[in-house]
Amino acid sequence: MTISNTARKPAAAPSVTAPPGRPADRPATRVPYQRWRNLVWVLPAVVLLGVFAYLPLVQNLGFSMLKWDIYSGRQTFVGADNYIKMFNDPIFWKSLLNNTLYAGISIIFQVFGALLLAAMIEGLRSERWRAILRAVYFVPSAISLTVAGLLFYFIYEPRMGILNAALEFLGLGSLTQAWLGQENTAIFGIIAMSQWQGFGYCTLLFAVALQRIPTELYEAASIDGVGAFRRFFSISLPLVREMSSLMMIVTVSGAFQVFNEVMVMTSGGPNNSSQVLGTWLYRSGFVRNDFGYAAAIATAVFIITLVLAVLQLRLSKRRRVQW
Repeated sequence: MTISNTARKPAAAPSVTAPPGRPADRPATRVPYQRWRNLVWVLPAVVLLGVFAYLPLVQNLGFSMLKWDIYSGRQTFVGADNYIKMFNDPIFWKSLLNNTLYAGISIIFQVFGALLLAAMIEGLRSERWRAILRAVYFVPSAISLTVAGLLFYFIYEPRMGILNAALEFLGLGSLTQAWLGQENTAIFGIIAMSQWQGFGYCTLLFAVALQRIPTELYEAASIDGVGAFRRFFSISLPLVREMSSLMMIVTVSGAFQVFNEVMVMTSGGPNNSSQVLGTWLYRSGFVRNDFGYAAAIATAVFIITLVLAVLQLRLSKRRRVQW
């Protein structure tokens, strides 16, 4: 009997062919299932946003096509009559002009002016003084708009106000006047109060943005002999562009939604010279009982702010700086 010492070869493993489009060593994943499972977590936020934000917008569009007496509940469909009335309303155009003026002045002071002040504060060597100045400029922003409006109402008071008294003290008595009682100065008095109230908040945000810029850039510029003026325009301004774009969106949107300060200080007077879209909307709906026309004004405000926000977002995206 012959015993063979030849080792038996192990059986070859069966070949596994990977399906096309997927490597053999990667397990199948349920990508669609995972995607839908993730959507479940954001569904409550989407529902709340739809119910409390987008649904009222659609309802307001429907209300703008009605002649609606809120006290009797009588509603009559009038189509585009409210929009035709709005385009032929001189007070609407005056209000829109005041909002546009409000936005332009706010951009100058609350964006560019606040950025310049923040750069000056952050340029100080003493950390203690930087902290003190940030707090000093931020204090007005902590005051409510109603309180600030009443404060400036008494400042502008023609007989006992601080402003006229200061002008008299400086020998400029010829400039004293009823600042909120004249058509050519009322809206500027309100805008001045608003700039004082919001200036510190914008300055603080720009200060935070400036603190994020690496100090090595400023040190390298100093070694090269670059002055403070050129450092601001060559380093600080480009690297806070995203914050500047954000502040412009917030400032412009807020300028077209202004309401409290005008109601507290002038209620739109004198002779509707300080009306803005928000106060004219309120007066049309709650004073003149024309809620359909008020809804048309609200639709106009929404369209204006939406268009401006989209334009600013697209512009800021094109000019974004990577660093």
